[in-house]
Amino acid sequence: MTELWVERTGVRRYTGRSTRGAEVLIGSEDVEGVFTPGELMKIALAGCAGLSSDHPLRRRLGDDYPATIRVSGAADREQERYPLLEEKLEIDLSGLSDDEKSRLLTVVARAIEQVCTVGRTLKNGTNVTFEVKDVGRE
Repeated sequence: MTELWVERTGVRRYTGRSTRGAEVLIGSEDVEGVFTPGELMKIALAGCAGLSSDHPLRRRLGDDYPATIRVSGAADREQERYPLLEEKLEIDLSGLSDDEKSRLLTVVARAIEQVCTVGRTLKNGTNVTFEVKDVGRE
């Protein structure tokens, strides 16, 4: 299983890392060149939708189909949460008949609903635990 962690690299700056060698820069909105945690959550949602829909889209449109998934949603700062996240898949379906397009969109929506772990977690909620470990006395 891939291990994940963040390391503090400066004032309100962290680097997210994985044991697979991936890195992502994290910080507050006023720091250039970083993603905020909320932006990363949105990107994870869009990325999950893309990966979940890749197989049916590839099967119908070919391996090299271009696609962009945009995701947006403003934070409710009183509750410190995102009440609505909106995803939009931008893709050229002009080569399909109306029936083919309708069938493909149904299959894509079903694939995302069934296998996008991020989306399923956000829609259904999850339990989160947090603890502080004093590493100064090991």
